[in-house]
Amino acid sequence: MIDLRSDTVTRPTPEMRAAMLDAEVGDDVYGEDPETTRLEQDVAALLGHPAGLFTPSGSMANQLGLRLLVGPGEELVADVQAHVVRAELGAAAVFSGITTRTWASDHGRLVADAVRDIAEPNAGAYSVSTTAIALENTHNFGGGTVQPQDEVLAVQAFAREHGIALHLDGARLWNAHVASGRPLSELADGFDTVSVCLSKGLGAPVGSVLVGSTEHIAAARLWRKRYGGGMRQTGMLAAAGRFALRNNVERLADDHANARVLADALGVDPATVDTNIVFAEVADPGAFVAEAAARGVRLMQLGRTKVRVVTHLDVTREDTERAAEALTTIAR
Repeated sequence: MIDLRSDTVTRPTPEMRAAMLDAEVGDDVYGEDPETTRLEQDVAALLGHPAGLFTPSGSMANQLGLRLLVGPGEELVADVQAHVVRAELGAAAVFSGITTRTWASDHGRLVADAVRDIAEPNAGAYSVSTTAIALENTHNFGGGTVQPQDEVLAVQAFAREHGIALHLDGARLWNAHVASGRPLSELADGFDTVSVCLSKGLGAPVGSVLVGSTEHIAAARLWRKRYGGGMRQTGMLAAAGRFALRNNVERLADDHANARVLADALGVDPATVDTNIVFAEVADPGAFVAEAAARGVRLMQLGRTKVRVVTHLDVTREDTERAAEALTTIAR
């Protein structure tokens, strides 16, 4: 089977497994795992922030970031299809008492005016005040959209003017970096907290990193423990992440090129595909997914009218061409 459901289905390569076996480990709850400390420092440096914290999942990294920025009963605003709103099972409300309002977008693409229109930084005694804005780059449910940097800067200027904090869900920020050519530090600049994932396009088996100020990360470390995320000999997982950073970032361009091939097979304009995710409208997504599986290609149904295709490290160009042939036949 050629598995195109998600870029989370990758398996560690033999070289990554060797790096994991060779990792120097200690007890990370005590701050004594050398490889985890190195990973946190590496990611913080890449993103231009003072400190980082390893977490077992992207959802935990996001929720820790939001917990630091928004108090109980305060408001977070985000895109209507943002991962922190749609795919983290209401965690911000359940764990942190955060209320949420959303703006609509076209394919998740940020327009600063949409944010300005709904943010209420000082709503008074009878309404909820906006405390933080969450952006997502790339935008998963928008189809891997890379956010326009001028719109990001406009939102940041608005937030600074009104004392609103900023969180960046950068689970696939690596893809945005490769697609846009902008340095990771530029894409992460201006945000109070940023999460990045190691187990999607980079191919590590587990883990994300939250970065921010030294004070924020010290607080996040405590909240990680409260949320049950304190782990012991995490160096083996951190070693996989460090291997991925050294070897699997620039190759994301191959995934982007493969995604455009699959987009064409699905009748989607390849020019609209920014990175490694393609959404296609089909009449019967369930039947489409079943037919693709019968032809050796695994897809994901999302919603009542769409299927999603995601390219990744384990999908070669040959796999892509085989999958494209099958999808072209089904899409006719």
